[in-house]
Amino acid sequence: MKIIVTGGAGFIGANFVYYELREHPGDQIICYDALTYAGNLATLDAAQENPQFSFVRGDIADRAAVYALFEHEQPDIVVNFAAESHVDRSIENPEIFLRTNIIGTSVLMDACRKYGIQRYHQVSTDEVYGDLPLDRPDLLFTEETPLHTSSPYSSSKAGADLLVQAYARTYGIPVTISRCSNNYGAFQFPEKLIPLMMIRAMQGEKLPVYGDGLNVRDWLHVDDHCSAIDAIMRRGTVGEVYNVGGHNERSNIEVVRTILSALGKGEDQISYVTDRKGHDRRYAIDPTKIGRELGWTPATKFDDGIQSTITWYQEHEAWWADILSGAYEKRNAEA
Repeated sequence: MKIIVTGGAGFIGANFVYYELREHPGDQIICYDALTYAGNLATLDAAQENPQFSFVRGDIADRAAVYALFEHEQPDIVVNFAAESHVDRSIENPEIFLRTNIIGTSVLMDACRKYGIQRYHQVSTDEVYGDLPLDRPDLLFTEETPLHTSSPYSSSKAGADLLVQAYARTYGIPVTISRCSNNYGAFQFPEKLIPLMMIRAMQGEKLPVYGDGLNVRDWLHVDDHCSAIDAIMRRGTVGEVYNVGGHNERSNIEVVRTILSALGKGEDQISYVTDRKGHDRRYAIDPTKIGRELGWTPATKFDDGIQSTITWYQEHEAWWADILSGAYEKRNAEA
């Protein structure tokens, strides 16, 4: 099969590219990415050596470019990772999120409608459900949980989900949607919680923790997420939404302390800072449906996954140092 992976130079998209090349070596993978600040062409260096992989630079909101891509490649499957995804940035500049996450999704759907595909998969987030109270650990997000967004980012992702479902109903496009909990693992951009804390801890800097640090997230290793998406796009029921969770709930402060302990650092590096506006208190996914229908379960325990992630960042300092210095942007600009 021929698969277009949009946003494949980003964190989860790149890991998915490598997963597909490894698990389905006969398939052809085309990465389509605009190489905005969170995309890094260096992340795909190993993939570039594989003859089954190709890279095309482009913006999913650029209709002419997307149509040209579909006309040339005639894909069987489209997996859309391309999105602005940092909540803090969405609070500062919501318009960019609306353009990429909603308009870009609509362009992809129009291309699927025009050129035809076997499956379009939309990669979404559990943040479309809003949050859960800390004092109700029995409550979990299911696929029937009403959408109740808290930020411009989550609103734009919820809007994209609804648009995908509308295209499926109106035009009969074969779609699936996955909503995942917080990911972590190799190649995650340093502005996100886990890599930010790891890098700052290694450099002996202060670790900024929002508010009281008690906000809870369900952590999902990116490799588990990739295996779930692969199962959904190949075997999932058309039109369905699947929640993907890791069964690894941790408060932010627990995560920070785990990182410090693993690195042999003291908690005196922790610095509590003013809380994020509209900060969701707790996310927790119920992945029963994907387990029941597709046989998927997360394989990575958080304690194992966080240690392997720390090791990866220790061994790939050049990768994240180029991001911190801005050097990666020069290579991106030349692509």
